[in-house]
Amino acid sequence: MRFVGKVIWYIESNFRKGVGLDEIAAACGVSRFHMCRSFAAATGYPVIDYLRGRRLTEAARQLAAGAPSILDVALQAGYGSHEAFTRAFRDRFGVTPETVRDGGAVDQTLLVEPIRMDRANETTIELAEPRREKSGPLTIVGLSRRYKYREVGGIPAQWVEFQPFEGTLGEQKGLWYGVCDGFNETEGTFRYTCGVAVEQPGDVPAELEVIKLAARSYLAFAHKGHISELRHTMNAIWSQYMPVSPDKPDGDAPMFELYDEKFDPRTGHGGLEIWIPIKG
Repeated sequence: MRFVGKVIWYIESNFRKGVGLDEIAAACGVSRFHMCRSFAAATGYPVIDYLRGRRLTEAARQLAAGAPSILDVALQAGYGSHEAFTRAFRDRFGVTPETVRDGGAVDQTLLVEPIRMDRANETTIELAEPRREKSGPLTIVGLSRRYKYREVGGIPAQWVEFQPFEGTLGEQKGLWYGVCDGFNETEGTFRYTCGVAVEQPGDVPAELEVIKLAARSYLAFAHKGHISELRHTMNAIWSQYMPVSPDKPDGDAPMFELYDEKFDPRTGHGGLEIWIPIKG
């Protein structure tokens, strides 16, 4: 069974037991950071969204069938109180558990069905062996936005918004960075910064942020396909390469995409590199 299939199996077997991210990762033999990156790359779901979605979907079905006790449904779904369950249920479906039990409808598009374990990794690619690199310290000046793991469609427009600043920041020419940090697994969000490296940040425009990257070791993976296929390379890194690698990812450090002048932002071709921070 592939790695992400193991995560799905464990969630489907245990989501009613109140399991958390650390417990799922431990059962699959990897770090929480590794598990969350791998699962999102392969499925498009943050692990926490899938876990909550499965709990609440099955709870909604029990309520629609007329479950007599909402508290019992809440406890079976892994919630410790009626209040916590009601809050989570309303946040997901926009209605209360009482409304659904009394015959109210749930938006079917908000239900989360189980992912088939044999289809979690339908698109796989052959990865070239990564280079081991040391980089930093680096100072990146760029435009930052927060995204949900499943809602990253705004990143191309973010790069377009950053373009007028290029050439005005005293940056190193010919290199651009897409920095991913600030991962919040509880919310399923992260910060993405499109930027450039500078020796010393001068008068930084108010719209931009300064990010400091400490000196550390990385594995540099090549992505040679179209930019729209980047998710497949990320999937291969986290689901195929890293589970068997002697190098362990450093979940406390930012990772980044590195673009050079071969990349054509008009066509999305030209390739890029994905630098994964590793421990040691």
